Amino acid sequence: MTQTPSAAPPLEGLRILEFAGLGPGPFAGMMLADMGAEVIRIDRPGGGVSPTVGTADPTLDYLARGRRSLALNLKAPEAKEIALRLIEGADGLIEGYRPGVMERLGLGPEVALARNPRLVYGRMTGWGQAGPVSHSAGHDLNYIAITGALWASGPADRAPAFPMNLLGDFGGGGMFLAYGMVAGFLKAARTGQGDVIDAAICDGTHALMAMIHSMRAMGRWQDARQANALDGGVPWYGVYECSDGRWISIGALEPQFWAKLLELLNLDPATIGDRADRSTWPAIRKTLTEVFLSADRDHWCALLEGTDACFAPVLSPAEAAAYPHNIARGAFAPGGGDQPMPAPRFAHAATPLPGLPPRAGQDSRAVLEDAGFATEEVAELIRSGAVACAPAHPEEDPT
Repeated sequence: MTQTPSAAPPLEGLRILEFAGLGPGPFAGMMLADMGAEVIRIDRPGGGVSPTVGTADPTLDYLARGRRSLALNLKAPEAKEIALRLIEGADGLIEGYRPGVMERLGLGPEVALARNPRLVYGRMTGWGQAGPVSHSAGHDLNYIAITGALWASGPADRAPAFPMNLLGDFGGGGMFLAYGMVAGFLKAARTGQGDVIDAAICDGTHALMAMIHSMRAMGRWQDARQANALDGGVPWYGVYECSDGRWISIGALEPQFWAKLLELLNLDPATIGDRADRSTWPAIRKTLTEVFLSADRDHWCALLEGTDACFAPVLSPAEAAAYPHNIARGAFAPGGGDQPMPAPRFAHAATPLPGLPPRAGQDSRAVLEDAGFATEEVAELIRSGAVACAPAHPEEDPT
């Protein structure tokens, strides 16, 4: 099915306040903005739109795309009242502070839902809102460490390996917050009652481990690294080096795909070894290692790509943007950039690339005036320091 270009995005009409934070919170905001929600970032005056940007150009912070930015000095009493007035007209709020911070600012869930009972209040943390270590500092690596996912990942003879911060921050964190927000919006539409979403990275990662725990319960998963079908334990599901130092992936789990791989590699099934016999696995792995080291990656792409051998080249991020399948899918923004397009896609709803990430405070006036603040009131709030403005471009005058 082809997408209908004129159809509205799925979340169009929803307004969400996002209190600027790190990693998983902005990622959830990006997902919601990608689906058409109006997301207003509450930024710190003078800061980049995301703390991850530092001194870099904030318009390159893809996680912050599709937003408008209002810069508030939340230590000022007037700023708290501004936030509460915006909450009254919002469908959702997301924040990623440590437990208790929003309460100390006077913007906790009880206060917010008293102003707007339909509000869906999303909270993003690593450890969760409660628990013995919930108030301690941590990062993605720490959060996935308590789930079993980190321990189970990597080669058997080395330290546990971690997939950047994709598993925790974004898989177990931001995506679960976005999912929880959408579920909350559906509930609010049905019942008129909002809710508070406690999205913890460790909880989300536990959920991602459901299949592994199921396999363990069935006796089909060993608590040992590189000892199972999906963790590199079998030679027909893994990564192999080529003669040019690049890599390929093989995922021939099912017998018919294994048979196709052997056929294309011109390997005799009768001599390769019975893969049902674990004692043959080292020899099978040695054979595949030697075969793939005999030619460069391009050779194996030409031979195996697009077949049922369950093959794909292992690409760098730069190579991924230029890969023909990704180009055909429109996976990256037009114009040769490396910005990923919104996902997933809908047959009858548009999900175009959202606008550039804003500079902190560049939309302060417009956001407040759209919310019903008088022009003179906005000017006074700016003079008081409760609100800050910034130009969309550094060379412009913010006033």
